[in-house]
Amino acid sequence: MQVKKLPIMAKTDLVRNISYLDALGIQAWVRRDVSSERSAAPETEPAAPVLEQTPAVVTKPSLMPWEQLQTQIASCAQCELAAGRTQSVFGIGDAQADLMIIGEAPGRDEDMKGEPFVGRAGLLLNAMLHAIGLEREQIFIANVLKCRPPQNRDPSLAEIEACSNYLKAQIEHIQPKMLLVVGRIAAHFLLETNVAVGKLRLQVHHYQGIPLIVTYHPAYLLRRPSEKRKSWDDLKLALATMQAQT
Repeated sequence: MQVKKLPIMAKTDLVRNISYLDALGIQAWVRRDVSSERSAAPETEPAAPVLEQTPAVVTKPSLMPWEQLQTQIASCAQCELAAGRTQSVFGIGDAQADLMIIGEAPGRDEDMKGEPFVGRAGLLLNAMLHAIGLEREQIFIANVLKCRPPQNRDPSLAEIEACSNYLKAQIEHIQPKMLLVVGRIAAHFLLETNVAVGKLRLQVHHYQGIPLIVTYHPAYLLRRPSEKRKSWDDLKLALATMQAQT
């Protein structure tokens, strides 16, 4: 697999990205110098230390060709969700991406379009990516579940288990440098924990040796705009962790 370097924003790009930071409800600041930046302390709460966790032992699914995986997901009927879907939602983006974003499950708009993170939550996710100099086409976006649960309810354990090997196969095929996990369901599944998202943030976890950052789901941020600043901190940690590997 050919490894592609992440784009580094030039100074001229900062003006353009101010509008995206505005979408996150974040005031843009101009960097002065390293010394002043280090001396500036957060006014609200200190940054949590970056911790590492030992990767969980997970049995890898057998790797099948990408096109075959798409076909299998499209025709999957391993759980009752298949009966009520418009279509399955495989995922979208670069199959050799450095960054992979993982959410919970398709909603109504995703079920209709066959693409993850569309609608208002998708627009906010786009703005979040723009703010760190990335486009949707440069990453891969997927969900734990490939079919929409009725009324957008939480997936059942049986549904997650029936669908889990598809996501594992996608991660194994893409081999991303970083996993950005949005929301409680995805975080709990990949980290095998019940710890709240707020306590999983600002740490570098690992999934099968891949650095993993947890943040809030864009749909949650739409309901709680005051939490956007926290997600911005998570994005900066994800970008710094990813760039440290190049």
